[in-house]
Amino acid sequence: MDKYRRVLLKLSGEALAGPKKMGFDEDTCKMVAAQVKKSIDEGVEVGIVIGGGNFWRGRSSNAIDRPKADQIGMLATIMNCIYVSEIFRSVGMKTEIFTPFLCGSMTTLFSKDSANEAFAAGKVVFFAGGTGHPYFSTDTGIVLRAIEMEADIILLAKAIDGVYDSDPKVNPQAKKYDVLSIQEVVDKRLAVIDLTASIMCMENCMPLAVFSLNEEDGISNAMKGQIHGTIVTA
Repeated sequence: MDKYRRVLLKLSGEALAGPKKMGFDEDTCKMVAAQVKKSIDEGVEVGIVIGGGNFWRGRSSNAIDRPKADQIGMLATIMNCIYVSEIFRSVGMKTEIFTPFLCGSMTTLFSKDSANEAFAAGKVVFFAGGTGHPYFSTDTGIVLRAIEMEADIILLAKAIDGVYDSDPKVNPQAKKYDVLSIQEVVDKRLAVIDLTASIMCMENCMPLAVFSLNEEDGISNAMKGQIHGTIVTA
């Protein structure tokens, strides 16, 4: 198919940490930047959401109140976006980071109009801080922004190369799906994204694609509509 007009790309914090599992792996971030730049140069509008798992997995702790743990996670996503934004700038891209709450001069308070202006200016638009509320994941955050910003598709760059009917690390006979519906994802509990995000995709006809971050040119290929992983239809 033809390349997309506007996409939202989700990167996991763990993936950006590379083999270190924590913090950042600069080579991985530069690889992502080079691929996104190809797409920007070809006229694709790119929004990015980054998870916070390379800094914080607060929900595994019983010592911290869930809303506070989620707030720490929101701040982790902002740190990630600031870092990756600077890597993008180092290879010649313009960027802007939006958050759903005031964050000093480091970010811009989100509004659809302001984000559309950033896209029109050729910037890579980072959506940090999740939804700004506890009890919502970055899955829900990216689906919400994709719907608001009228993206063509959500691209999920993961450590795995698609959606399987079971864990391929455990089951060598696991079957990979080329295409399936979001209803199947929910019914079969495939956990591509969480349930809240899945229902939002279903209700708003927002498609997804899952592919490997480690595929050569995987991001730039996906932004051209060349999905070598799994397409999840709405």
